[in-house]
Amino acid sequence: MYECFADEIAIDFPSVERVIDRMRDAFLGERADPDVLHADVSLSPREAFAGLVVPVEVPVRVTCLQCGGRGETWTEPCDLCGGRGDARMYHGVRVPLPPGVAHGARIRFRLRSPDDSSVRVELHVSIRSHVP
Repeated sequence: MYECFADEIAIDFPSVERVIDRMRDAFLGERADPDVLHADVSLSPREAFAGLVVPVEVPVRVTCLQCGGRGETWTEPCDLCGGRGDARMYHGVRVPLPPGVAHGARIRFRLRSPDDSSVRVELHVSIRSHVP
């Protein structure tokens, strides 16, 4: 009876799943996230003594520009994202390390993006015993 409207029902609205996840986290507290990204940085004794800012590349999730996060366009899987609705992109951040940072120190931070709730990162500091 309503077959003539079948193609009109699949309107390409972006997915709201990530927005709902962020609202739930704001009201109930963030869920335990076992997916912490680990990165290592190796410093010379001089760099550790003085402190410095180190660049770190962090993968973040971005919404597919073609399908708006739905994973499909009309009834076909999205060619650009392979039907996932998102893609990983590396975002460069600069992390300040304090003067006197010790060998084995762990710097933890979160990176938030508009398309994802957050990415947890743990940076492990090692100090080289000699300068190459």
